[in-house]
Amino acid sequence: KENLNLKFHAMKRFAKFAITLVFTALAAWSCSDDKISDPENGSRVILKLVDSEGDYQEVNVEIIDIQYNSSEDENGWQSFTPEGGYPIQTDLTELVAGNELLLSDEIIPSGWMEQIRLVLSDNNTLKIEGQEDLIPLKTPSAQQSGLKIKLNQELDPGFSYTFILDWDVQRSIVSSGNSGQYILKPVIRANAEVNSGSVSGIVVADVIGDESTDLFPQEEVVVNIYTLEGDYVTNSQTNENGEFLIQGLSPGEYEIRIETLEYIPYVSEDPIVVNAGEINYLGTIELLVPVN
Repeated sequence: KENLNLKFHAMKRFAKFAITLVFTALAAWSCSDDKISDPENGSRVILKLVDSEGDYQEVNVEIIDIQYNSSEDENGWQSFTPEGGYPIQTDLTELVAGNELLLSDEIIPSGWMEQIRLVLSDNNTLKIEGQEDLIPLKTPSAQQSGLKIKLNQELDPGFSYTFILDWDVQRSIVSSGNSGQYILKPVIRANAEVNSGSVSGIVVADVIGDESTDLFPQEEVVVNIYTLEGDYVTNSQTNENGEFLIQGLSPGEYEIRIETLEYIPYVSEDPIVVNAGEINYLGTIELLVPVN
């Protein structure tokens, strides 16, 4: 009888363990799709940070809070809770050519998302080419209290939403006259991934002075995006393989411009079409050597 009891309890424990495994697997499967595991009152929100190229060697920022608000009410702010916690420290100049920083990935109550804001510390620095020391970036108190970014997005229960935050470094840093001081006034463009598209490609060129016809990937080339009316939108840099990826573009037609000191300026001949939820791969862009 004692052996039967032992077998019964062992089978009972195994059954509980098996049920736990099944529910764990189901939960993992449900979170792997666009649907999330709390369809009644939760939506998954993913925030990704990318950077538009700037003329700086380093731009180090420290984010001490990321908040969202479903209204214009200043008392309605709630904080995201990143997996690694706060502060979030990053060098913005590294977030180019497809590199991105995951700021947050969590389930929050469904409903209207009016805006988010990034709260910065005063521990932000700048490094200029040719200088060894880091330069403090003065952050106005208004920016420390939270840079507000409009989203105006309805979050449906059970679905996930990815937002691309494109930080324009060049326009975000202001030199304060002849004082040698620099002020950080963040300029960030936000768009939902489902409502936006991307452009990618590879930039190559012949080596100046080389008599061969071989083409080589061009690193750290700035790829600019303009509207067809000539208004600047954003940009990014190529990586060591000459590759670039520009995300978070509103659907429409654009123009690509590339200007370097060594090569003839490049302007795309045909409109670059961007569709929501798609990556328009442009293939290889060849920069031409000036003819003497």
